[in-house]
Amino acid sequence: MDPLVVLFGLGVGILVGLTGIGGGSLMTPLLVLFAGIHPVVAIGTDLAYGAVTKTVGGWRLLRRGTVDVGVSTWLAAGSVPGSLLGVWLIDVLHRAVGEKLDRILLVAIAVALVVVAVSILFRALFLPSLVARERHAVALTARSKAMAVVLGLVLGLLVGMTSVGSGALIGLVLILVFRLTPHRVVGTDVFHAAILLWAAGLAHWVSGNVDFGLMANILVGSLPGIWIGTALLTRVPAHGLRPALGCVLLGSALGVLSKAGADIPAWAIAGAPTVTGLAAYVVHRLRPPAPSPASAEVVPA
Repeated sequence: MDPLVVLFGLGVGILVGLTGIGGGSLMTPLLVLFAGIHPVVAIGTDLAYGAVTKTVGGWRLLRRGTVDVGVSTWLAAGSVPGSLLGVWLIDVLHRAVGEKLDRILLVAIAVALVVVAVSILFRALFLPSLVARERHAVALTARSKAMAVVLGLVLGLLVGMTSVGSGALIGLVLILVFRLTPHRVVGTDVFHAAILLWAAGLAHWVSGNVDFGLMANILVGSLPGIWIGTALLTRVPAHGLRPALGCVLLGSALGVLSKAGADIPAWAIAGAPTVTGLAAYVVHRLRPPAPSPASAEVVPA
């Protein structure tokens, strides 16, 4: 047992239980930056452990009736082959560039973290105005099916290559494109993520990129962490957690870029998230109240 990895698992598990996002976005950079894990192994192991945790959550949410199975299915029709393509691209790049792949993956992870951080901050600060357009279910027309497959393909490719975005980016798509209500966003997001992560995790296992000992260490911390986070859900204001998580991911992106060789001073790695957090606080204080009581529903982001 590695106490540091177990502690990482516990912290990330609590955040996932509280917000529904942040598993892959936080665990991979933590393993790379602080545990010294090889980037490819960190990505593969992260996806494999995430498949287990999301399956447990997805099954519970499915039984509660908070999953739009139709949207999940069509997203998976694109994201599963997209994730397999992402894993295949990593193998191709490894054969083509050898050890240089580490730097390429670190840059890719950093870019994905920035995209996820911006999406979380945007969602937390500016999406309450979309409450009036929310709906409980999506009509599966030819257009909505095609859109789900294409979006799933793109996001699956990103997840397969970096392990980042299975929760935050898919959740953003469910809000902006499919306009689901909050509890349906959470259920559909987690259920679909379980399918996606199993596909990507198994592909990385076949490629030899999963460290099962490391995975066990993460699960020892993350499973009770998720339970603790879920128990604290009604006591911790989500409107503060989401921007904070976005700022942490922004700092993680800068740290990963620094590890990839970018000349980023320590003050910038700490200062950029701090300034962003202060700006998010100001925006939140100046924002008018939500237009509907439904927006006050307490659910993971």
